[in-house]
Amino acid sequence: MPPVFSHGDLRLYLLSLLDEEPRHGYDLIQALSDRTGGTYTPSAGTVYPRLAKLEEEGLVTKFADGRKTVYQITDAGRAEVLARAGDLQGIEAGLTDSVRLIADEVRGSVREAMRSLQADLAAAATSERGTASQPSADDPRAYSREQLHRADTALTEFRAQIRGDLRSHVARGGMLSASVVNDLIAALDDAARTLIRGLRD
Repeated sequence: MPPVFSHGDLRLYLLSLLDEEPRHGYDLIQALSDRTGGTYTPSAGTVYPRLAKLEEEGLVTKFADGRKTVYQITDAGRAEVLARAGDLQGIEAGLTDSVRLIADEVRGSVREAMRSLQADLAAAATSERGTASQPSADDPRAYSREQLHRADTALTEFRAQIRGDLRSHVARGGMLSASVVNDLIAALDDAARTLIRGLRD
């Protein structure tokens, strides 16, 4: 996946955020995460050196507010933001494209997982119908309990995998949109209906 910010763009974007209002470092990190739909959450080691450089260039100043260090833009910083308004528009457009592409990737992964689950459930239902006329000679109820255990295990493993994938994606700063979750819920509903039809046949 290409970087969210091209070379030098983060510096300018930080300056534009400070042009809106003074902020401390965590505020800037949170604002970047919010503005990128969660696709990019920089570390303190990424943000603070750039703020120090902006301060060296006379584009921002800082002051203490209790235990926090607050950064604010200078007149020279505002002049740069104004002069590079076109560049900022390009950065904003790039962020929009990045958020959309990442959301599409997540949505595609969820749909693929759901299709795989539906196929597995359909195959299991077909297999169950095929063996229903040949119950276990030992104990049909024991056989059903064994299959129920297999189904429970498969569902537990699936839930753990999807939950882990989603949590890891969000922890890495990825965006999880409502539409992706809606797709997941719809696919699970479809899979449940497929299973119920198989059980009734």
